[in-house]
Amino acid sequence: MTKFEVGYLIGSLASQSINRRLARALVKLAPPELELREIPIRDLPLYSYDYDSDYPEVAKRFKDAIADVDAVLFVTPEYNRSMPGALKNAIDWASRPYGQNAFTRKPSAVIGTSPGLIGTAVGQQHLRSVLGFCNSPQMNAPEAYIQFTPDLISDDGEVSRESTAEFLKTFMAEFRVFIERVLTVLPRQR
Repeated sequence: MTKFEVGYLIGSLASQSINRRLARALVKLAPPELELREIPIRDLPLYSYDYDSDYPEVAKRFKDAIADVDAVLFVTPEYNRSMPGALKNAIDWASRPYGQNAFTRKPSAVIGTSPGLIGTAVGQQHLRSVLGFCNSPQMNAPEAYIQFTPDLISDDGEVSRESTAEFLKTFMAEFRVFIERVLTVLPRQR
């Protein structure tokens, strides 16, 4: 059984983020072949190309963490019909300077939750556009826009609704298949 290391980024910086709850649920529901670990984005300064010749240590560690995993899972809210600024900033750090993009050939998937009826659909489309430019192969189905209700996912990641738990379990199983498929065709670049 092949194991894959998956780094996950939580787009919200809030300690009580509902997307952090979702990430905890995904870790619990993932197949055993996926080893998930959070790659934090909170401490990254705002990106500027002025840093390209001398990255701050926190940005080096972040970029190395992206490079060291087999795949990346984005668990993110939608802010003003787009991705959160902190998440875009993190992507900028990992993809720069030009020619040193840590997302190249890195399989990725996007999921998110929001109290709104359309979940995080519009924000995910913006994120997908950026990941496409970063040459990150993306799992496109099943699309995962979760409408959050207060009792849906507990603080420790337990999902109260069986149909949602099954959907998330299927999503993670499909992500495992996608990672294996991509890495068979596009060998890892570390």
